[in-house]
Amino acid sequence: MFTKILIANRGEIACRIIQTAKKMDIKTVAVYSDADRNSLHVSQADEAIHIGPSPSNESYLVIDKIIQAALSSGAQAIHPGYGFLSENADFCRQCEANNLVFIGPPVEAILAMGSKSAAKNIMAKANVPLVPGYHGDDQSPAILKQSAEDMGYPVLLKAAAGGGGKGMRAVYQADEFDQALAAAKREAKNSFNDEIMLVEKYLQQPRHVEIQVFCDQHNNAVHLFERDCSLQRRHQKVIEEAPAPGMTEELRQRMGEAAIRAAIAINYQGAGTVEFLLDSSGEFFFMEMNTRLQVEHPVTEMISGQDLVEWQLRVANGEPLPCTQGQLNIKGHAFEARIYAEDPEHDFLPSTGRLTVLQAPLETAHVRIDSGVTQGDEISVFYDPMITKLVVWDIDRERALERLIQALSEYKIAGVTTNIAFLYNLASSQAFRRGDVNTGFIEEHEDEIFHRRQADLDYAAPLAAQAILSERKNTAQDLAEQSNEPNSPWHLVNHWRISDNSPQQINITIGTEQVEAMAADSALPANIKVVSDESGFMLFTPNGVFRCAATQPDLGLDQAQESGGNLAAPMNGTVVTLLVDVGAMVAKGETLMVMEAMKMEHSIVAPSDGKVSEFFYQPGELVDGGAELLAFEIAEA
Repeated sequence: MFTKILIANRGEIACRIIQTAKKMDIKTVAVYSDADRNSLHVSQADEAIHIGPSPSNESYLVIDKIIQAALSSGAQAIHPGYGFLSENADFCRQCEANNLVFIGPPVEAILAMGSKSAAKNIMAKANVPLVPGYHGDDQSPAILKQSAEDMGYPVLLKAAAGGGGKGMRAVYQADEFDQALAAAKREAKNSFNDEIMLVEKYLQQPRHVEIQVFCDQHNNAVHLFERDCSLQRRHQKVIEEAPAPGMTEELRQRMGEAAIRAAIAINYQGAGTVEFLLDSSGEFFFMEMNTRLQVEHPVTEMISGQDLVEWQLRVANGEPLPCTQGQLNIKGHAFEARIYAEDPEHDFLPSTGRLTVLQAPLETAHVRIDSGVTQGDEISVFYDPMITKLVVWDIDRERALERLIQALSEYKIAGVTTNIAFLYNLASSQAFRRGDVNTGFIEEHEDEIFHRRQADLDYAAPLAAQAILSERKNTAQDLAEQSNEPNSPWHLVNHWRISDNSPQQINITIGTEQVEAMAADSALPANIKVVSDESGFMLFTPNGVFRCAATQPDLGLDQAQESGGNLAAPMNGTVVTLLVDVGAMVAKGETLMVMEAMKMEHSIVAPSDGKVSEFFYQPGELVDGGAELLAFEIAEA
């Protein structure tokens, strides 16, 4: 077995690999950028090597720097984790050329699955079912559009070299195609330096079910069952579970056998994931194969009792698989929720800032926390905004789901906006409890998940008002105790009026809705929990979590008027492209420019009819959140 490995990654996956390496008495070498100098994975590794500036294309994606770090440290092998260079064939070649073991599949397997179009051809020969689509070499927009019209809308545009939802757009009608294609190609070029596109039939309400496969160097292959990853936003997973709800043994066997055929067809070695779309009839179709460890691998570990990182290390060392197919079995049910620094109420806009509070639920045999950050760390613009992975297990789906809901209610994070309330409401929704999942679940149940129904507002408003009043009283009491006259009536916030003991009326924002409510001067019920942060507070209730804040007074100015007609950056990021000419008239809602942050694109749109009189930033330039991006002149009525 290796005595020392280098981990060519960062964050929670680097910490996860270090954990298993320590158990196996293997020394670890971390690499880090400027932004990660004081990060958790650096402190946990046995040694650490600086590899460059914060942007990943100047550090974690520079092959020569990674190779040199491994050679100088005396490491015998490199574990790439996921993302970054994990599916980069050139990196794998460089490892081999420098007598470093790449803890992953051979170069040929990476190449075979690295192009979605090539992968489709291989899978067809291996008798793995495929979604109807165009995977041809002719990439002219006219041919791509004609293919979409031939198979019928809706269609899905996908980057051939893509993954993680990048370079992907759903198109529902012909007049949307050109703009969607341009955006998908632009994102693919930025993410993978490759803008080749596939066009596939967009299946309505499918499930995203993937099979974990493992192969060794001795022609052994097994699958470790399935994961359902249907709950997605922006084509990226947010809650995964294993096993898949409603899965039959017969269907599991058919999908597992197809996944193994896919792996054998490319002479695979190591951990891989074969992703399928599963429709309501029980038909399934190959999507892609990820030639690496998956973000959601912990749910498979929880139900199988196996350490997949240990399996990776043993296979890379030339050992046979630790188990045969017959020795593997499913025990219980597991969920993983990805906790992100993002704002679900505003199109999941990434949030940056310092984690002033980070308190996780207690880890037990039922609750696992995979994280790469600690309290006080910075969530920066340079990397993915995931803070942690919350993983729970129990003997069946119903009990595991209750553990997930309870653990989410115990998480306390401040300093950045998070998706905890969104995850809590998603997990506690009635449809999800029933296991009625598909890839469009979030959109279908949007009103329930985001509490936009009137019944939800009527329920939460008085509780939120009570919480605001209680906070105001506590603040006033603190100020009174610090003053020279602590008993002065001017410190009271009880809304006292002569001959009037009525409750206070408070203006509240719940999610994106503004409401008025009456606040009684009494304590909140014991089953209501309030967790405050910079933007307001989260109200944990038996009916879900509500993000609330006291509504700021309206001074009668809209955003464009407040900024003199200028538009501000919604977050720290990079300008990707400018889409209109200075001086050209545009319509309200038209995209003016595109920004990118934390692997996501964000469109800046016209607030009204008018024109751009000046752009303050050009493509490739970094922008601070809140900075004015452009000067916009509103058209006269």
